[in-house]
Amino acid sequence: MQNKGAILTFAILLAAVCVYQLSFTWKAQQIEKDAVEYAQGDPKQEAFYLDSISGEEVYSFFGLKKFTFKDVKELEMNLGLDLKGGMNVTLEVSVNEIIRAMSNYSTDSTFNAALKRATQLQENSQADFVTLFGQAFEEIDPNAKMASVFNTLELRDRINFNTSNADVLKVINEETDAAIDNSFNIIRTRIDRFGVAQPNIQQLQTKGRILVELPGVKDQNRVRNLLQGTAMLEFWETYENQEAYQYLLLANQKIKDMETSTVEDTEEVSTETENTEAVDSTDTESSLLSELEAGAESDSTSSLDNLADFKKDYPLFALLNPSTDQSGQLFPGPIVGMAHFKDTAKINEYLHLEQVKNIFPRNMTFRWTAKSADAEGNFFRLIALKITTRDGRAPLDGDVITDARQDFDQFGSSPEVTMYMNSEGDKIWSRMTKENIGKSIAIVLDGYVRSFPTVQGEISGGRSSITGLESIEEAKDLANILKSGKMPAPARIIQEAIVGPSLGQEAINSGMLSFMIAFILILVYMFFFYSKNAGLVANIVLVANLFFIIGILASLGAVLTLPGIAGIVLTIGMSVDANVLIYERVQEELNAGKGIKLAISDGYKNAYSAIIDGQVTTLLTGIVLYLFGSGPIKGFATTLIIGILTSLFSAIFLTRIIFEWKLSKTDKITFTSKFTKDWLRNTAINFMGKKKIFYIISGAFIILSIGSFFVRGLNYGIDFKGGRTYVVRFDEDVKVNEVQDALTAVFGEAPEVKTYGESNQVKVTTEYKIDETSETVDNEVEELLMKGLQAGNFISSDVTLEQFTDIYQQSSQKVGPTISDDIRKDSAIAIGFSLIIIFLYILIRFRNWQYGLGAIAALTHDSLIVLGIFSLLYGLLPFSLEIDQAFIAAILTVVGYSINDTVVVFDRIREYLHIYPKRDRDENVNHALNSTLRRTFSTSLSTFAVLFAIFLFGGATIRGFTFALMVGVIVGTYSSLFIATPIAFDTQKRVAKVIAKRKK
Repeated sequence: MQNKGAILTFAILLAAVCVYQLSFTWKAQQIEKDAVEYAQGDPKQEAFYLDSISGEEVYSFFGLKKFTFKDVKELEMNLGLDLKGGMNVTLEVSVNEIIRAMSNYSTDSTFNAALKRATQLQENSQADFVTLFGQAFEEIDPNAKMASVFNTLELRDRINFNTSNADVLKVINEETDAAIDNSFNIIRTRIDRFGVAQPNIQQLQTKGRILVELPGVKDQNRVRNLLQGTAMLEFWETYENQEAYQYLLLANQKIKDMETSTVEDTEEVSTETENTEAVDSTDTESSLLSELEAGAESDSTSSLDNLADFKKDYPLFALLNPSTDQSGQLFPGPIVGMAHFKDTAKINEYLHLEQVKNIFPRNMTFRWTAKSADAEGNFFRLIALKITTRDGRAPLDGDVITDARQDFDQFGSSPEVTMYMNSEGDKIWSRMTKENIGKSIAIVLDGYVRSFPTVQGEISGGRSSITGLESIEEAKDLANILKSGKMPAPARIIQEAIVGPSLGQEAINSGMLSFMIAFILILVYMFFFYSKNAGLVANIVLVANLFFIIGILASLGAVLTLPGIAGIVLTIGMSVDANVLIYERVQEELNAGKGIKLAISDGYKNAYSAIIDGQVTTLLTGIVLYLFGSGPIKGFATTLIIGILTSLFSAIFLTRIIFEWKLSKTDKITFTSKFTKDWLRNTAINFMGKKKIFYIISGAFIILSIGSFFVRGLNYGIDFKGGRTYVVRFDEDVKVNEVQDALTAVFGEAPEVKTYGESNQVKVTTEYKIDETSETVDNEVEELLMKGLQAGNFISSDVTLEQFTDIYQQSSQKVGPTISDDIRKDSAIAIGFSLIIIFLYILIRFRNWQYGLGAIAALTHDSLIVLGIFSLLYGLLPFSLEIDQAFIAAILTVVGYSINDTVVVFDRIREYLHIYPKRDRDENVNHALNSTLRRTFSTSLSTFAVLFAIFLFGGATIRGFTFALMVGVIVGTYSSLFIATPIAFDTQKRVAKVIAKRKK
């Protein structure tokens, strides 16, 4: 074997990378286990423990690099929401509303008709809304000028009456992109402040859509309000550090007294506060600095004692580092201190104590900065704000902003932000800047300070420049933040999925159980079928392959979902195919009388073509699934793709290295057991002679399936029709018709209610108010669901909505009508595209379009029959047979599996036609099909056994998915033998006859 050293080196390096990446998952679990033991069942104490060590070094990989717990959590393998529990939300910023706002809500008839037409076009188009709006505008009135609509005060310097429609669309694109980016940044900041571990926030391919995944979230109502709330932009005057510091010292003393005293005389405290307000803070400040210096200069034991005393004497400043230099001089500006993020909540608690609040002036308040002071993201600044209005609100808010953009100073070297205000804002801004020259004005978004520029002079005229920015990116971000004040279109939830923690834990348990059973089945099967020699080698490589898959998933930061686990198990089952192909080829070479070394060498050589062709076609369907899938389905595709690549490497190279090592020790290597030695070895089935029988059988199944489509139809899930689903678990068994009657009374329409898993758990599907987009509609529907169940006495009337969603509601999902349209389109495109690329691949590899036609005919046959079985049996079987995204993933997987089988057969036929060119074509085809029958049986049986284990033990969530795969394996195996090949060669014969007639 050539390049053995390079292959071994690569395998060792890959294994090392996998060990390195998986070590973070091991360490994170170890620390979280310590946190559980520390907390003794108290979630708050557990969270406190983990927060307290977030910035501490907890792990070192062989002393090469040290990692904090925060680093470890970022590098551990992520679990999907279906395993960990949490919330998956797709939000949409209405580009339609943004365009309306840019026109100042113009009443122009052409403009409004174009918006309406673009909304209609978007239902059946992949183009973005701005492009469709431009097309609709031109179609409705080719002579109309967009400039007349968008020549507003805010856009006048970019659009005049002579600006072409194409240039106006460019401006609209830029503005909508900026608005969407800004919404994304606002949502990301809100989520970061929400305190969710490992959130995933990303912009989707469809313009205006944002995906948010929040593992472990329990309060979904709070999350909905957080994500859908309009951004609040404010401008505040500030206090100087020197002004605020004396009050902070008094506050520290008050906190100390409160923590050390057992009884507090409130009248005395009030008097003391009044008397101490005039006390000079110099002595206190000096003592604070003296204690810090003393602690630094003493020995380690003394330092610990001094630190304890310091925390006791200065409880506030032990957390909040004052804004001073090394000599103790206060820094100018509004920053009064800096603290680690884990301490900000405690500082807020201190500052909001009633006795402490009384110390500060009534017009003094504090806000944290949104951006950390350090690159690691650990420390944040506290800013002192000045309240100057009677109602306590900011004197100026974002409504007055008409435009903001990133620009450069007069020398063109330093980035700055140019901001424009309307006349009302200009008056207030002029007064604020005049009264605060040399001081800072804080720009606050959603309660956090985003910037606090220093006023250089009075600013009038409505135009301001903010300078002193570090980078162009910072300037762009600030410009987008300022423009958020005039954002007319807050993000709205169009798709939502919630999985409760108990259901997530059950999914982990069932997923791992099915995984272990399936994996053991594969190991036993290979050992039984291919002896203790070759079978053991295959099992060693399967274990290595599993290790590689999980390690690469962790390295890529991929999310492991329940379908992802199914993908791993399925990949392991399918990876057996490469070993089977090799082993069967080696046996053929041995039966031909070759020695063991030559047989192994030629066996590998002859198997390469079939292995690569089969795996590449499956890989192509996996890539299509990844591109068009979302959420858990993308997780399934990811594991499938990685598994195929690692299977190829393991089966082709690692097994070969092991066999060569064994050959150096002994030449007694067997590739079959005495029980299976002659199974399907010398079959002589006349496949081509009986093809008409199989055509009739398949035709009957297809006609039955199509008939069922018309009579029964398909049971579409909410992915395809829109709606809401809720999985609710009760304390006792319930009857679905009684639950349905109770919910009909509150919804005004009959929801679909099915038993989901056990008899005490139901799945409720409803389209009630699915078209509404208000912020409160999701909470309203959940409340009606709870009230309906309470009225039917299924749950206690004392249960609150929070208790209902936390205890009884195990999961929920919402798919709005717009996104269900997109899912339908994407699904159709995915299936059509996969068939096209498979046809092209086979056409290129076999250089004969008839092979491609036979393969596509077989795949169409498989898809129709699987669909037909789902149509015929839904409602009759005790598990869900919905047509949803998971089903589309199953169909594409079946396509990949079936084409794998078909290509292996085609490859052997091509080989026989080349070796025996004078034989009758049908004889060659029959011989080829019989010679691959043993391999087909081995692969199909092992894959089916794996799927059956997942079906039995994988849980209700993926039972319908695995059922589709099981049916697909059976139908795919049948079609690769009895449909694909006969159609391909019948077509070749007919084409040959037509050509022969033309020649005559």
